[in-house]
Amino acid sequence: DRLRAWAGGLRGAGSVPRPARLAGMDDELLGIEAELAGGKPSLWRRIGPGSPVLPIALRTFVGCALAGYGSLAIGVGRPYWALVTAASIYQANITLSWNRGVQRVVGNIAGVLVFAAVVPLAHASRLALVLCCLACAFGAEALITRNYWLGSLCVTPMALLVTEFARYQEPGELIGDRIVDTLVGAVLGVVAAIVVTNRRATDGIEQALAASDTARESAERTLALPDPGHAGLETARRALTAALVELRAAADTAAGEWWQRALPEERVLAAEQSGHRTLAATVRRQAAEAGAAASPSGAGAQQ
Repeated sequence: DRLRAWAGGLRGAGSVPRPARLAGMDDELLGIEAELAGGKPSLWRRIGPGSPVLPIALRTFVGCALAGYGSLAIGVGRPYWALVTAASIYQANITLSWNRGVQRVVGNIAGVLVFAAVVPLAHASRLALVLCCLACAFGAEALITRNYWLGSLCVTPMALLVTEFARYQEPGELIGDRIVDTLVGAVLGVVAAIVVTNRRATDGIEQALAASDTARESAERTLALPDPGHAGLETARRALTAALVELRAAADTAAGEWWQRALPEERVLAAEQSGHRTLAATVRRQAAEAGAAASPSGAGAQQ
């Protein structure tokens, strides 16, 4: 019931629900403790050959170059729109990039239709142009967190209206350039994502599996101690939480990459199940020790 209430609060328009204090784990559901336990990786690990960021960076470079040159070859007057479109679609893997590309195309084409509807009003006066831009900016801020293509529905007409501040332009030319650049940028961006494959995604799963097994075994050794203490339990719990989060992130990233060898799905599932069982036992042990310390008999025993 509590989880359903929190889920309902997240879907609403109010503030983000804050869980009540649970055995000293205020921010566990927000992922803060997992981030603290994982630590900050070194610069070489973040940008080096084995980094998950490197394939995305290469895709962005290749995709933006292809989109820019492709738009210039076609003869569109504003090739930077194609470049921005290609850069905006790249996500953690190809599947997510493809989904973002579809949302970008749908949002931009719908936004162009909105621009065609409001441009006569915007051309009425400079004040009307400014008010139309403000309305689009407000709509973008309100909708972009709900869905990317809904945000593009307002961002696209706003970008087109901004070009009108210098001088009024032919709406048909702007609309044509925007549609062509969007299609060129999205198509060539997806092509670059397919060509630049992330072959090391499965290697990331193997590393995450090893890290989760190590963290689970360490937590089990801590639980086996007669008196592990609050600090020992907390350290084991944080390390195991961070390892399980990394394992799920690595598995999700690899599952969305194309042209991969078979993923160790059964091993990932088994590691997650055993890790969560150990994590639950650690939390129960912490709660039991906290309750014993808070009870009068526990306080008297400690004295």
